[in-house]
Amino acid sequence: MPDKYGLLKRYWGYDTFRPLQEEIIDSVLSGNDTMVLLPTGGGKSLCYQLPTLMMEGLCLVVSPLIALMKDQVVQLHAKHIKAACITAGMGHSDVSAVLNNAICGELKFLYVSPERLRQRLFIEHFRRMNVCLVAVDEAHCVSQWGYDFRPPYLQIADIRAYHPYVPLLALTASATPVVLDDICARLRMRSHKTFLGNFVRPNLGYSVIFDENKSKLLLTAIEALDGSAIVYTRSRRNAEQTAALLRANGVAAEFYHAGLTASERDRRQGLWMTGQRQVMVATSAFGMGVDKPDVRLVLHFDVPLSIESYYQEAGRAGRDGKPARAMLLFCDADRSLLYNGFAADFPEPKYIRSVYCALCNYYGLPMGSGADTSHDFDLGSFCSTYNLSVREFYGACRFLERDGLIALPELDEISSTLYVPAGRDEIYRFEVNHMRLGGFLETLVRMYPGLLTEPVAIDEKRIASRVNTAVVDVVAMLCELHAMKVAEYRPCPKKPQIVFPSPRIDEREIALQLQQYNLLKDAARQRMDAMLAYIDNISECRSVQLAAYFGQTVTEPCGCCDVCLRRQAPSTKECQDVIKQLLASRHLPPHEVCTLLEAKGYTDVKEVLRDMLDRGAVYLDKNLLLSIA
Repeated sequence: MPDKYGLLKRYWGYDTFRPLQEEIIDSVLSGNDTMVLLPTGGGKSLCYQLPTLMMEGLCLVVSPLIALMKDQVVQLHAKHIKAACITAGMGHSDVSAVLNNAICGELKFLYVSPERLRQRLFIEHFRRMNVCLVAVDEAHCVSQWGYDFRPPYLQIADIRAYHPYVPLLALTASATPVVLDDICARLRMRSHKTFLGNFVRPNLGYSVIFDENKSKLLLTAIEALDGSAIVYTRSRRNAEQTAALLRANGVAAEFYHAGLTASERDRRQGLWMTGQRQVMVATSAFGMGVDKPDVRLVLHFDVPLSIESYYQEAGRAGRDGKPARAMLLFCDADRSLLYNGFAADFPEPKYIRSVYCALCNYYGLPMGSGADTSHDFDLGSFCSTYNLSVREFYGACRFLERDGLIALPELDEISSTLYVPAGRDEIYRFEVNHMRLGGFLETLVRMYPGLLTEPVAIDEKRIASRVNTAVVDVVAMLCELHAMKVAEYRPCPKKPQIVFPSPRIDEREIALQLQQYNLLKDAARQRMDAMLAYIDNISECRSVQLAAYFGQTVTEPCGCCDVCLRRQAPSTKECQDVIKQLLASRHLPPHEVCTLLEAKGYTDVKEVLRDMLDRGAVYLDKNLLLSIA
């Protein structure tokens, strides 16, 4: 058997392993099923790649993202290691060629999506492969209590029957103890070994900043940046708008989300990776497999839905071991947005069934028909016809998609959206000065009150009916408001499609088990509450909080998060005492006193001095007073 240290040096250029890597590799080589929890940047891919090179046969890698699979294959090819991936869009002959190469021993690594495991063509070839290891990346997707559960991942346990003695290695960067136990059970691990990495990143300073003006905070953070940054948002629209804001202020920024073509995503990621763009503004679609060492800042402009996703995304900063920051911006509106979003994500089971029935009736699908058909979908028209809330409708569709009953595009691909970034006072002033458009705007606000806080789906036909005018006139007025920068209007893309993968069934047969639904809802609520508790907790070190969430006990504060830095700052009383001493000595004028104390870590020195003056605690003549203005 080849020497693992020799392989490590030859293919990766390292003399030593990162923490736990060697122990994990030895477990795999001993034939053990192995569960691995290593934080982002811990070197998970090496844990299955190196032992595979030491064994005879092929490693099957199950991975959720095409970009991640392609990136791994490119990296292996650069090391002159034979690898391939099977992705959506490949023709039957191309897929067959890759599978035949795997059978003939022409590959050491084969990357597939979990959906591929269902297909008969794959199974027929897989059972004839000489497999030495099955590696499951992003294994939290296996668990129904995980933050990114995907039903196709449950197929992994079924394919083990074709190679019952081959060890399985499951890897994830973020999972609670409950999720880890569920992963092991669902993958049918046998007397497995578990390895848990250290969740404390000493070089990464976490901070939560409370302010209503997030845009100003973002610009300030980027202005002070020395290196690259990732800015995460919750929606595609926010990613585009935030990137535009940065570019308008002279920052080389790009946006990235799943709505872009694969080639365009690759192009934008390449510009950022090579330093031609300093900032990448992205949804959660960006980051998997990205290993850029000089990321000095990861900033969450919107609040993530869970600590798991927050920790994984924040961990993309400082992977070179040098100091880096993970900032989360928070304002009062974020809390209600999270609660409203949660309610929409979990509509009642009866409602979910009624949505399925309405969709089938809308397209005239008789019972038992409609399999593998696609149809033009007008969200506004559909929701108006059945008097449905757009947000709840989309929440119901997510459960229908889980059961394989429908496939629907993202919300911002199937409807027009409108956002009014103005307060009530500004709207009132606009109405006074623009009578025609002002009345129209007031109608929009009454119809869609949520558009004052975020982009909402609208139906131009419904609006036209309400204001008693033609649809073309409504579109013209919306475009006029957009041009005046009063509203942000995005017309619906042409002819989005809804797909019915399975024949229509009686809605009463939809397998929504109430107990399981409630458990999923409770788990999601607990994740959201944990995220808000982390934000609100300003008395405990951020690293200690994160480690505790993942089941680890850390007693030593990090010393570099916002909580620790606030605790280390000298108190106001200490600041007042030092000011009195320095002024009494008459060696320094007030402005130099302020500069000296700020350099020593005292905060708000000028405000403290002004307060002391107001209270008569110190006295200065007018000329000296002007020096601290």
